[in-house]
Amino acid sequence: MGEQHAVKFPQEVLDEYAALGIDLPTLFSAGHLGERMDIRILEASADRVVATMPVEGNTQPYGLLHGGASAVLAETLGSVGAMMHGGITKIAVGVDLNCTHHRGARSGIVTGVATPVHRGRTTTTFEIVITDEQDKRICTARLTCLLRDVDQAVAAASQAPAQA
Repeated sequence: MGEQHAVKFPQEVLDEYAALGIDLPTLFSAGHLGERMDIRILEASADRVVATMPVEGNTQPYGLLHGGASAVLAETLGSVGAMMHGGITKIAVGVDLNCTHHRGARSGIVTGVATPVHRGRTTTTFEIVITDEQDKRICTARLTCLLRDVDQAVAAASQAPAQA
């Protein structure tokens, strides 16, 4: 955990963010929760997002991959895809996540692949398929994100009541 790895981004996307002084590979990560779960984003574009996650450390009391861990992996992948589609002027906010758990996993690495179902001006929907090392489907998820203008999202966050 914590070691650096390279995310594969389309060059035109890297160039767009670099022109604004933004280091995209550093910006796009799985966040603090994803770091704790050791999610590794391998590839990211509006067309496909791929990541891996170990089963070990992400299990429920029976030793199986926790369904919530699959949901975190799915929401991470779908959100990254939505952000890539929205570009530098949008923020993606998850509004609906649905996960169907097909089988358990007790060890190894699972891989999630997110592909778009719908990419609109204000919403995106991604299907996320999570498989084990034998390419058996563990989970199928669908995430819908609202795309908000960056200025609106910043204004809404600044008007939100402070948390204690």
